[in-house]
Amino acid sequence: MLHSNRLAPEKVAKNFINNHFPHCDGALLAGSVVRGEATETSDLDIVIFDNATRSSYRESRIVSEWPIELFVHNLHSYRDYFESDFKRARPSLPRMVSEGIILKDTGVIDAIKSEAKELLAKGHEVWSTETITTKRYFITDTLEDFIGCNNRLEGIFIANTLAELVSEFVLRTNRKWIGASKWMVRSLKEYDIQFTEHFIKAFDNYYKTGSKRDIIRLVDTILKPYGGRLFAGFSVGKK
Repeated sequence: MLHSNRLAPEKVAKNFINNHFPHCDGALLAGSVVRGEATETSDLDIVIFDNATRSSYRESRIVSEWPIELFVHNLHSYRDYFESDFKRARPSLPRMVSEGIILKDTGVIDAIKSEAKELLAKGHEVWSTETITTKRYFITDTLEDFIGCNNRLEGIFIANTLAELVSEFVLRTNRKWIGASKWMVRSLKEYDIQFTEHFIKAFDNYYKTGSKRDIIRLVDTILKPYGGRLFAGFSVGKK
């Protein structure tokens, strides 16, 4: 639930642009408030395009009781971020631009939105066979550590690492975008809701009961189409 006494997010964002970036070329309001997913702690993500800005930067402020995250770019720097997001398969800026509500536009926003939507539709680079092999090895190594771990505290952290590695593997091998923190879960749901429920249940059961069985089965099922666990014979960097 949001603060009932706070001004509406779009009004705060527009006022902020008018007061602090009156000469910018364009601005967008993005994030959870645009998607209808805002919570008590949500902030306002504002993407600003200002060709007078020499280089891109990020800044945090609080205005009218709203935390604001600014992502400031000129009309060229955003493309470097689009490219970086594409290569790491985490489309943070393209997603904000594509979903963003226009706060100000001097005629530049449509083209930038089109670039963002094209990149999102295109999808990320396909993992090579070599990359998949390497990922299999590190997942196997972490899984074996998890299986052999008898220390509950260490086991929790190993499970966290395993969850991150496996979720990345599932999404990348299925040509889906990935994300960090809450966006990883959202990305899994976009890929397959039923699989995500099974995935979360397996890890949640371990955190609650200490039983590793469901996680081990889950990981083995995911790795099976790619050759299963990998240790013997793996090599990297050998000349």
